[in-house]
Amino acid sequence: MININPNTTGLPGIAQLGVIVGAVMTIGLILSALALIVAAIVWGFGANSSNPHLASRGKLGVLVACGAAVACGAAVTLINFFWSVGHSV
Repeated sequence: MININPNTTGLPGIAQLGVIVGAVMTIGLILSALALIVAAIVWGFGANSSNPHLASRGKLGVLVACGAAVACGAAVTLINFFWSVGHSV
């Protein structure tokens, strides 16, 4: 039976890579919040100006921004879940 686990000390720079990934996740969450605000404003302008195309684009933008925030926030949990599923196969 072979038992191989991830080696966190095998390569130089692994700790720095973890810091970089955390920073990218933070930037992704900040940009998702900004996109949500802009899309909500577009949705509001579209609804108040009786422009259904603009309102629908704003709604889509809100959904995309929320989806991006969920993806950034759940990335580590999803990776850990599928890692454990892979170990059970």
